[in-house]
Amino acid sequence: MSESDENEIEQIIRNISPEDALELLKNVQDDPDFIILDVRTPKEFESGHIEGALNIDFRDENFASKMDEGDKEKKYMICCGSGVRSSKALTVMQELGYVEVYNILGGIRMWKVSGFPLTEE
Repeated sequence: MSESDENEIEQIIRNISPEDALELLKNVQDDPDFIILDVRTPKEFESGHIEGALNIDFRDENFASKMDEGDKEKKYMICCGSGVRSSKALTVMQELGYVEVYNILGGIRMWKVSGFPLTEE
C-alpha cells in the first residue's frame, strides 16, 4: 500500500430508498453535521421539500463550484424530482471528495408515493 492510499479517506456514496432515507433522518435529527440537499430548481423546491432541506439548483452553471466550497466532511442526503439530477450531483460530490453522501432513489416523486411528508416553509 502506498503512502497516498493510507491517507485517503474512505467515501460512503450510496443510493438509498425513501424508506431508508426516512430512517436515516430519524437517526440524525439532532446532528448539526447532517445536511439535506435538494438539487431541484427554486420553483420546484418551493412547491414542497423535505423539512430542513437546503436548495442548490443542479442546473445552475455554478453548481460544481458552489459544491466545491461546501464542507466535504459533513454528511449529506441529496434529492431531486425523480432521481436523475441527484444521481448526477452524487457523482459531482464524489469527484469533489465529499466523505458521506446518500442519494434518495426516485427523488421527491418516490418520497411522496411512499407517503412521507413535505413542507413548503
